[in-house]
Amino acid sequence: MPIDIGKILAEGERDRFELFKQRVSPQWARVLRTIGFDKNWVRGEGAYLWDDKGDKYLDFMSGWGVFNFGRKHPDIVRAVDQVLHSELPGWIAFDTPALAAVLADELCRRMPNDLERVYFCNSGTEAVEAAIKFSRKATGKHHIIHLRKSFHGLTTGSLSLNGDESFRQGFEPFLPTSLEAPANDLEALEALFETHDVAAFIAEPILGKGVVILEDDYLWGARELCRKHGALLVMDEVQTGMGRSGKFLASAWVEGLDPDVVLLSKALSGGLVPVGALITRKEIHDAVYPSMEKALTHACTFGMGNLAMAAGLASLQVLDAENLIARANDLGAQFKAGLEAQRERFEFISEIRQRGLMIGIAFDKPRSMGLRTAWAMIHKMDENLFPQAVVIPLFDDGKVLTQVAGHAIDVVKLLPPLTISDEDVQWFLKSFEDVMVSLHKFPGPVWEVLKKLGKHAVKGRGRKSAGQEA
Repeated sequence: MPIDIGKILAEGERDRFELFKQRVSPQWARVLRTIGFDKNWVRGEGAYLWDDKGDKYLDFMSGWGVFNFGRKHPDIVRAVDQVLHSELPGWIAFDTPALAAVLADELCRRMPNDLERVYFCNSGTEAVEAAIKFSRKATGKHHIIHLRKSFHGLTTGSLSLNGDESFRQGFEPFLPTSLEAPANDLEALEALFETHDVAAFIAEPILGKGVVILEDDYLWGARELCRKHGALLVMDEVQTGMGRSGKFLASAWVEGLDPDVVLLSKALSGGLVPVGALITRKEIHDAVYPSMEKALTHACTFGMGNLAMAAGLASLQVLDAENLIARANDLGAQFKAGLEAQRERFEFISEIRQRGLMIGIAFDKPRSMGLRTAWAMIHKMDENLFPQAVVIPLFDDGKVLTQVAGHAIDVVKLLPPLTISDEDVQWFLKSFEDVMVSLHKFPGPVWEVLKKLGKHAVKGRGRKSAGQEA
């Protein structure tokens, strides 16, 4: 007798949170409960989520950038369903899957230069791992340069290229050939090229942590350094690609940049079936696979699955058919205008970082004495706390799901689906304005919540220190 998923969910609804806490991740469960995000989600469609109380939320987190096309886009669901109910065999291993060939061709056609070979895997971090190996094999060199505060995944190789210490602590030693440079500092980058045998420079065109847009001149300079020293320019477009920035690739904003390797994942899945892709030049691919003997020198068991390939093809079709790249620019301009108007009114807002529908709202120390005191107090308690003063009430009162843009970064990040409406933009702007009005009243209810969270954080650090001393 087949299992009944509906029955399983219904039976486990009462204690699902405790069961998750016990069997999967107690710390993550505690985080969600502490900040009030421990909802029982019962439905997701398009840009919206519904909880078991019937409340509707606007999802501007998009699963960290997975849902560029919203949840359960009917065209993508239909494509996956066609494969699922077909007789098409999958993972034969000794095979050249037809859907993989077609998706690879479609991806190559969208590259801004002569990238013409694709390697498929399951995720962004696997694509980064492949890029490390491809770069070393193709150049015969060893060092990979990444940027401070960059994020390239959490497996051991990609973690070595992760510029956020909060993810790295306790997992040392990393690849000894990883090198870190500050973003938008061409002189520091050149110094690393001059003193090491560099195989590749890898960067997100827009750093996800903090939503830092790399300057055109910096990326041009990085490209020239790669050419001069025989290294590869690797653009990690796992979060910034698939139309997110208002172009198919965020790196395409720098005309003629000509990367050697492009990495995609997240939204390529259509929000249904995980997939990752590395797109590169023929000569680089040939260096990794130089002979029939080496045809499987780098491979992935679940790569090129028919469901994933169908989801990728359907996602590209939706991107074109609904003109979502142009839509991302139009909607992004609406966000920019609305947020800039609020920046003029509210002291905490320092900068709006926006390209397409990848948006960062940066905060800084205010001018008013009372608010400066509050800012200092919260940052003294915990350097990660202030953005929660925006994210938590946006969620509780505005019914908008957003995220803090990184560890010890006073930036809130927006990654709305590209399919949102003009009304959704206004929903967010009004909710954000309400939060700002409340936040600029000190003392006030938002600050009371932050004080409680801050005390919890301080207590947690005390327990951690006591454990270390023991």
